[in-house]
Amino acid sequence: MSRRTARERVIQALYECEFHPDEETDVIRTRGEKLEQEDHAFYLRLAQGVREHQAAIDPVIERHLKEGWSLARISSVDRAIMRLAVYELMHEVDTPRAAILNEAVDLAKAFSGVESGRFVNGVLGRLVADLPPQQQVDNQEINS
Repeated sequence: MSRRTARERVIQALYECEFHPDEETDVIRTRGEKLEQEDHAFYLRLAQGVREHQAAIDPVIERHLKEGWSLARISSVDRAIMRLAVYELMHEVDTPRAAILNEAVDLAKAFSGVESGRFVNGVLGRLVADLPPQQQVDNQEINS
């Protein structure tokens, strides 16, 4: 399998957790089953990381939405995709930003369609434009 597959599983888990928050631990465990060891470790780091840092991630997304939009207005799938991408931008600093953005856009297209891909690209593009060069980024800078 691949990191792409792990990201797909993370999005599925985040989506499911939104509707079954009391079953979060089981959902994350179940969605990660059958991944190869390296992909499973990556999957767990992302899935648990997004859930643990969601309170910091959501305001970052909100600040980069166009006027009239709110996180609640965004589809659950697109919300999960953007949460994952923002988590990766904040915590997976060894992954190139372009790779994170491309994966998020491709996943949005695959799960929700071309328009969602454009929407996700716009929001994340505005977010990344506000960041300093990648080699200098840290959690404090993305949260400001």
